[in-house]
Amino acid sequence: MNVTGHTRKTASIRDVAAAANVSYQTVSRVINDHPSVKPSTRDRVLAAIEELGFRRSATAHALASGRSRSVTVLTANTTHYGYAALLQGIEEAARGASYAVGIGVLESVEETAVRAEVQRAADAGGGLIVIAYDPAGVRALQSVPAGLPVVGVVETPASPPGDDRPWVWTDDRVAAYEATRHLLRLGHRTVHYVAIPSSTRRTAPRTAGWRAALREAGAPEPRPVQGNWGPAGGHAAGHKLAADPSVTAILCGNDDLALGVIRALHEAGRAIPGEVSVAGFDDAPHSAYLTPSLTSVRLDFTGLGRAAFGLLHGAVEESASVAPHPVSVPELVVRESSGPPPTT
Repeated sequence: MNVTGHTRKTASIRDVAAAANVSYQTVSRVINDHPSVKPSTRDRVLAAIEELGFRRSATAHALASGRSRSVTVLTANTTHYGYAALLQGIEEAARGASYAVGIGVLESVEETAVRAEVQRAADAGGGLIVIAYDPAGVRALQSVPAGLPVVGVVETPASPPGDDRPWVWTDDRVAAYEATRHLLRLGHRTVHYVAIPSSTRRTAPRTAGWRAALREAGAPEPRPVQGNWGPAGGHAAGHKLAADPSVTAILCGNDDLALGVIRALHEAGRAIPGEVSVAGFDDAPHSAYLTPSLTSVRLDFTGLGRAAFGLLHGAVEESASVAPHPVSVPELVVRESSGPPPTT
């Protein structure tokens, strides 16, 4: 949590753990009066609590003590494939652990609205999982009060986060790199890219992976075409690209964009893959049934959702294992929509 001016940062359970030179699980045992803690350790933790002015979160205490077995998922979208599959994985894992799942929809990126939704989720009790694939989700993750159990599902971070940032992600950068390299190896001079929005102002991981593969191959770097999230954005981008006869390969930031691009190429009379190869991202269920079937990067969003809940569960219950920062490994699925460039 960022602090400005003279406002003092609220101490978290991890701050207490660091000051007492113990694990945060030990601090949790102390504040919940667990009998397994040595008296000397207990005294050291209590002294750190007093020194730092730590105040136990009522929701964290309820979750750890078993009086509230629930989790709230904060998300700006529930319908796009990646978001929906994440929710499915979270719900499956939570149901297996006898946890209830609630959903808080972030309807605005405006700071006041996001903070209000975060507060509503905190007041409901239990832990939080924030899907931070968009600006509203990123802002929500940054607004979670200190001491509240939370896991973030994030874009591929620029560098490995510390233990104070319990995040899960897919390696989108590597995935886009491999998809681009596949198209280049087929003989295409370069690969054009239709991008999804980034959750932050930095270059999105998928864009970075696409660009890295082009630079490694010494291929020209076309300017990415912004396509938003859905087929309509892909359709508009596809019409722009279809008008350029030099375009022979297109990587799309998700499969919905690819669906729109394929339609635009069809309307322009450009054959797939005879004239233009198309590859997508996410391997949504419909990808295998398009005509032609879509080459796509398969991401295990359902597994990622399970991992997010597992990380949260492990942070608050002694019996659960903690796997810090699990990463879903992408897989390129080659289908009919990609092939060699047309011969002249």
